[in-house]
Amino acid sequence: MSELLQSKGYQVFGMVRGQNNPKLQTVRDENPALELVEGDLRDLSSLIAAVEQVQPDEVYNLGSMSFVALSFRQPELTADITGVGVLRMLEAIRIVGGTDDNPIRFYQASSSEMFGKVRETPQTEQTPFHPRSPYGVAKVFGHYTTLNYRESYGIHASSGICFNHEGERRGLEFVTRKITNGVARIKLGLQETISLGNLDSQRDWGYAGDFVEAMWLILQQEEPDDYVIATGETHTIGEFLDLAFQCAGIDDWAPYVGQDPRFMRPAEVDLLLGDPTKAKTKLGWQPTVPFPQLVERMYAHDLQDESRRAGLA
Repeated sequence: MSELLQSKGYQVFGMVRGQNNPKLQTVRDENPALELVEGDLRDLSSLIAAVEQVQPDEVYNLGSMSFVALSFRQPELTADITGVGVLRMLEAIRIVGGTDDNPIRFYQASSSEMFGKVRETPQTEQTPFHPRSPYGVAKVFGHYTTLNYRESYGIHASSGICFNHEGERRGLEFVTRKITNGVARIKLGLQETISLGNLDSQRDWGYAGDFVEAMWLILQQEEPDDYVIATGETHTIGEFLDLAFQCAGIDDWAPYVGQDPRFMRPAEVDLLLGDPTKAKTKLGWQPTVPFPQLVERMYAHDLQDESRRAGLA
């Protein structure tokens, strides 16, 4: 997100929690032009101070406890950050405001996990929500809070209901990166198997770089609104495994992949498939990285990175 905005001439501030945040150096290394400001989604006063300091034109709230499995183990913290944190950020924007000629525009990263046990396929902006995790429930709260502040206070507040968006920087705890990194390590002889949960889940996977372009486009619209951001295609975990192992020259992945009950969720989301018609029509947005290319570039990145770490590059 920050790289996209910087390429468009923005002065970009990134909010970080705590002076000794372990990810600070990584953020600085990947985004040397990014200016950091302290703030905490659990603390309204810190958000007011951050907004007053920066005086932003646009606020993109991508902050969240974003790992669904973790939300089952820490549901209260997930609700506080992923849900109520949205309210606090919007309240800070309402209190600080902006000039009449240049009000602060707000983007909320809503999630396909809000659909959960889906009521219809594909999912659109009008599909009812049925979240199946504390994370999904918290995202629903944040989504409707954004709508409420838009209607109650006239804030230019929009939500992008983002389906799964992946890339080379995806955390290793997420299934897609767990697969590509694991396959790379198997190829290099550094690992023997990959342990996964439900192999039958179907997801609408797109490229993170495409999705942040949609986020930016949403805030450039004259009127705030909500948009499904998706590719309109769904694939299984098995298909992802097929492509990743093919990249490594391995035709049969079965001997290398096991299922572990520890990675099963108490309530599963079986199928997510977004309908991005509104985003394509109103925003002029199009995803540019097809599913096979997404898997290939993630695997290639992990192969190079693991080779370097192991001194093989």
